Amino acid sequence: MTVRRRIVVATADTLGPQMAGPGIRAWHLADALAAEHDVRLVTIGSCDLSDPRFEVSAVDEMGLRDALQWCEIFVLQGWIIAGRPWIAQADRILVCDIYDPMHLEQLEQGRDGGIEAWRAAVHGATAVLNEQLREGDFFMCASEKQRDLWLGQLAGVGRINPATYQEDGTLRRLIDVVPFGVADVPPVASRSAMRRVLPGVDASSRIILWGGGIYNWFDPLTLLHAVDRLRHRIPEVRLVFMGLKHPNPEIPQMQMAVDAQRLSAELGLTGTVVHFNEGWVPFDERQDHLLDADIGVSIHLDHVETEFSFRTRILDYLWAGLPVVATGGDSFGDLIERHGFGLVVPAGDVDALEAALAELLTDPTRCEQLGAASERLADEFRWSRVLGPLVEFCRAPRRSPDLVDKAQRDLVRNNLIVVTSTRTKLRNDLATFREILQEQGPGQVFVRAAQRIRRLITTDP
Repeated sequence: MTVRRRIVVATADTLGPQMAGPGIRAWHLADALAAEHDVRLVTIGSCDLSDPRFEVSAVDEMGLRDALQWCEIFVLQGWIIAGRPWIAQADRILVCDIYDPMHLEQLEQGRDGGIEAWRAAVHGATAVLNEQLREGDFFMCASEKQRDLWLGQLAGVGRINPATYQEDGTLRRLIDVVPFGVADVPPVASRSAMRRVLPGVDASSRIILWGGGIYNWFDPLTLLHAVDRLRHRIPEVRLVFMGLKHPNPEIPQMQMAVDAQRLSAELGLTGTVVHFNEGWVPFDERQDHLLDADIGVSIHLDHVETEFSFRTRILDYLWAGLPVVATGGDSFGDLIERHGFGLVVPAGDVDALEAALAELLTDPTRCEQLGAASERLADEFRWSRVLGPLVEFCRAPRRSPDLVDKAQRDLVRNNLIVVTSTRTKLRNDLATFREILQEQGPGQVFVRAAQRIRRLITTDP
């Protein structure tokens, strides 16, 4: 029988009808855990949601402290731990949701503020993530490729050690894959969101949908150039960007969004071929846009953020059974090629992107085949399935063994690199040779001494 626990899910993102990825994910974490536990979903941002199954609220610093004191398990995202050392000091079980490599995002997002601000943004995000990695009992990331990144960073802060390795040689009990998910039920349209609503978009239009915001790591410019070419071959082509103004007021419009609007205007596309939604489509209405579209696109630049990203907008395309055209180089590029639900193009290649879009826009049968493959793969990403590792952990929660071992914990928290002096090495060698002499005789002492000397010659400065 599952023991009912007290669990807090904490986010810094907006919780409301208009939500971005972190808020959506926090909501679904709380929803899944509430089936077996007493759950509170809290945000240090704004909140305009409620649910009968669990408590939802915006909190100030005192409210966050109260929530922490109430719970047994504290699930946190992003910047929640920043500047709050009392979270780690509270001796609660900490589950850290690191599905978003914020420090890699800041390599692009932080460009807009000048070099000093850029340095500070990357350093700050890295420091916040490292603090989570030092203090967490269990970690969730979005893909196996991401897990490789985080394993390296966990090793760098000392969390891959004898205690965690002895508990589980695979380290799955320390960090596991919990992707972003899709709803367990298929989408149902309540109205037409684009056709016969946007100027020049009607029943015959062939709609390419950009399913989220425009951030600096994306590449809408290559897409706009491809659509500019396509409109001469396929006059009914339309491109719709679902959102410009992020629902979290602390996240400003990025330079790439400005550049995309400027280029679209210069090419004479805006308002006829290309449409920008100035606001943000409410979460519960996004299916109306998805089901109006013919193709979903995710076009990004070629850099390190791409390598470890997890494009949540593509999951909405799967949910709606849309064929996908995407830039390769990330986890979803690999999935597309493996499962055949879309076409992958190189970064920055206008010709390849135009050709891929034209292939699907002119071949309805091909579109249907890829769309069916999307629907099949969506089953693997149902929230009820992907949240399994978190649900299992909360059924049998535990402090990470290296954080309850004082000697190991001190090494981790101080991030110590123990450098053994030559004198200490000599004392250790003499003690070892004494044991060998007593147990194996003088012959083995000479053999081991010769081996040690060879290592010193080849490795010591």
